[in-house]
Amino acid sequence: MGFLSLSIWMPIVFGVLLLVVGKDENAGFVRAVALLGALCSFVVTLPLYINFEIGSAAMQFVEKAPWIGRFNIYYHLGVDGISMWFVLLTSFITVIVVLAGWEVITERVNQYMGAFLILSGLMIGVFSALDGMLFYVFFEATLIPMYLIIGVWGGPNKIYAAFKFFLYTLLGSLLTLVALIYLYIQARGSFDIATWHALPLTMQEQTLLFFAFFTAFAVKVPMWPVHTWLPDVHVEAPTGGSAVLAAIMLKLGAYGFLRFSMPIAPDASREWAWFIIALSLVAVVYVGLVAMVQQDMKKLVAYSSVAHMGFVTLGFFIFNELGISGGLVQMIAHGFVSAAMFLSIGVLYDRVHSRQIASYGGVVNTMPKFAAFALLFSMANCGLPGTAGFVGEWMVILGAVKYNFWIGFAAASALIFGAAYTLWMFKRVYLGAVANDDVKGLTDIGAREFTIMLLLALATLGMGLYPKVFTDVMDASVMQLLQQVSASKLQ
Repeated sequence: MGFLSLSIWMPIVFGVLLLVVGKDENAGFVRAVALLGALCSFVVTLPLYINFEIGSAAMQFVEKAPWIGRFNIYYHLGVDGISMWFVLLTSFITVIVVLAGWEVITERVNQYMGAFLILSGLMIGVFSALDGMLFYVFFEATLIPMYLIIGVWGGPNKIYAAFKFFLYTLLGSLLTLVALIYLYIQARGSFDIATWHALPLTMQEQTLLFFAFFTAFAVKVPMWPVHTWLPDVHVEAPTGGSAVLAAIMLKLGAYGFLRFSMPIAPDASREWAWFIIALSLVAVVYVGLVAMVQQDMKKLVAYSSVAHMGFVTLGFFIFNELGISGGLVQMIAHGFVSAAMFLSIGVLYDRVHSRQIASYGGVVNTMPKFAAFALLFSMANCGLPGTAGFVGEWMVILGAVKYNFWIGFAAASALIFGAAYTLWMFKRVYLGAVANDDVKGLTDIGAREFTIMLLLALATLGMGLYPKVFTDVMDASVMQLLQQVSASKLQ
């Protein structure tokens, strides 16, 4: 068993263990085991970076064993420069989420912690799978723990939100299953993704495959106009659920474009790039405007996520190195920043039990340490230079200008909306005089919450000040992907 298998199965084993032996009567023990499981799972992902061969586009840490022999399905794992960082991001955010739910979750603690640990392993499986059917199994299995997290520990309309999340994402994936089976037949009985990358396909085949994959991945990102499930889910989900959903689950769709749509259907990807670019710009501009009128902090940040992920898909489909690398960097940065934004809202909600911006005002007077962290994360959400939020968006805008000046100009102008809605929310929630008795009675963050905020702040600043650590790993794989997309498959 290699590091990738450990990264996948260690959190799942800990999660199942908690479901079996944990009870609310021994909640302290359950939390300790959950934290131990999350930390061990994070530690076993570190060798993936330490031993990663920079400059190689080949799959590394490869594991392959027969799984379902009759259909030639393999348990086949590996990571390259595109996927490696998402494995680390997943295990890191899981530690944060376990800490965030430490005191907040008081009922069914073992099931809550277990669901997050199992979800962590399944998401790492998505980023590591090199067999098409294995990818699909992991991709769909992530729905189950997240559905339960929303439906059991969510807000008043949690059942509605959970069903909407499940149906949107499941229905979107059904056409993808058809595409995978078609590729299996074309590859003469192989689910190997690398084999699919080399298949000669007609333009009609590529177009049909492209849109079959698009239905699943666009919903997962989510792209406009299939984004409407996201705000409802974020509002109802518990804080940890929102953090994981925004930080990692949205990345599964964007990752799918890179691993399936672009290399398997390169001619169709170039042919329909204008369509993806148009939807991305609508997400960046229109959804940014929608975010400006939100009164619920979670809804505002949810719409903000749609706008930021618009930069990701824009970067991918302009087909240059700056764009694709910028999209990948933006995915990682959004993982840190969106998790921080949702967890910050959770800190306030745990105390006041309201997400309405109007319920706050002058929080800086009673929670100065927390307000300092919130300011940093708000600035990162705006794309301030020196923070993680700047690097990816800057690279995508540079790549977009290189591709077409007006597309780059439209994307850059949308940054104004991001600054407007984020800073306006910060001003109304944190600045000014104390607005009411609820704010007057607030207590500043303790050691646990301070640790969570500090870890996310260090990640946000570290990536913003020295992104080379991230880009060096992905450069070779990005160049190989560009070569695959630029080569025609038409026969």
